[in-house]
Amino acid sequence: MAAVNDAPMLEGAVYILLKKHFKGHPAYVDMIELFHEVSFQIELGQSYDMIATPQNGVDLDSFNLDKWTFIANFKTSYYTFYLPVALALHYTDKASSHNLKQAKDILIPMGEYFQVQDDYLDNFMDPSIRGKTGTDIQDNKCTWLVNQALQRCTPAQGKVLEDNYGRKDDQCQEKVKGLYDELALEQLYQEYQETKVADLKQKIDMVDETQGLKKGIFEEFLKKIYNRSK
Repeated sequence: MAAVNDAPMLEGAVYILLKKHFKGHPAYVDMIELFHEVSFQIELGQSYDMIATPQNGVDLDSFNLDKWTFIANFKTSYYTFYLPVALALHYTDKASSHNLKQAKDILIPMGEYFQVQDDYLDNFMDPSIRGKTGTDIQDNKCTWLVNQALQRCTPAQGKVLEDNYGRKDDQCQEKVKGLYDELALEQLYQEYQETKVADLKQKIDMVDETQGLKKGIFEEFLKKIYNRSK
């Protein structure tokens, strides 16, 4: 119950801080509207994630990559990647519709890549390196990995997923992990990563800097997340 109170309190603090430090800024209203927009997007993503991850049973037929993409974009991409850049553009009076669109066209796909990384690391990274134990399989999460597995598995492998995914049981989790290995999902991730990064670099190279937006910010973001282990 404490979290029910803490969440709106923390959100309210955002607007108190904006008022304290930026009330006199020409883009003050735009900043407030941006936080309102992104907060709503996060809530949409979180709500859809909960709907896609029912606690009263497992329904793998309800999983698909469109659903995963919606969750990744609204729960991760907007606030993790787009929000800080859009805020900086508003603060520096460079938030033209052209610049905001360019930023969104790069940062939303970058957020998708970041979420694919998270899903991959949850399963394949050593917990001692990552700092936490993966729980996506036992928590019945609609992840990039399980969606890739569902697209590639044989009927027999699909039965293994159906019998073991979303179960609070370590042996069931290991069976799903073993299936991911059989389906070579680690290799698939590496191929996805290189293709995605090449696409992002191409988008960054094409950024129009005439209105003040700089390629360097996107290059720095990509450098920080490429091949991350946490």
